[in-house]
Amino acid sequence: MKQIIKEVFQAEEKVGEILKQARNKASEIKRSVEKENSEKMSDAKQKAREIIQTTVEEAKKEAERIRQEKLEQARQEKDSLLKDKKDTIDNLVDHICNIIINTEYEKDKK
Repeated sequence: MKQIIKEVFQAEEKVGEILKQARNKASEIKRSVEKENSEKMSDAKQKAREIIQTTVEEAKKEAERIRQEKLEQARQEKDSLLKDKKDTIDNLVDHICNIIINTEYEKDKK
């Protein structure tokens, strides 16, 4: 009977040791997986930052290109408008100058 009890205790000890080893191995695997997940998450965040940075830079370049295009279009429209209205503007300037000259002349006469 003592032998059976002794064997049971030894078996329990052996099972306890196996369980302890299994827990340690599980903890080790868990740490390894957590470290790997952390590294993957860090890599993914870095790649996301790079993608965002590239996208922002491309958007800035596109915005600047559109801005320059619109400025050039406005310059061309201004030049075209001034060219089309050159005679009218010249006549208006001449008329204003004549008014000023005549007003000064009339002041001098008085």
